[in-house]
This record gives sequence, C-alpha cells and structure tokens, in this order.
Amino acid sequence: MSQSRAKKKRMHVKRTVGKDVEKNRQSISFSTHERITKTKNEKLDHDFTKHKKQYKDD
Repeated sequence: MSQSRAKKKRMHVKRTVGKDVEKNRQSISFSTHERITKTKNEKLDHDFTKHKKQYKDD
C-alpha cells in the first residue's frame, strides 16, 4: 500500500530535521471519546420534530 501524504511529510521532517513528531502524541492508544447511540424514543422524537419546522401554517 502507498503511504499517506501526512506520513510522507512526517518521515521527511524526521530525516531532515531529526525531529520525531510522533513522540508528541498522547500515550493513550485508545479513544476516550464516549460514543452512544440514540434510543428508539430519541430517534422517533428527532424524526417527529425534524420535518415539523418546514410546515408552518401562516
């Protein structure tokens, strides 16, 4: 597989300047961002109010 443009830039900086940019990254190897899915009621409420704003009786 080919390398991404960002990886090529990191490798170039490491070769020329000698600075390893990857060491600045956090040491946690997994994401701490909580991902939760919507419940059935939340999805129904969202769909119910989503199109309601378009139909105004003026």
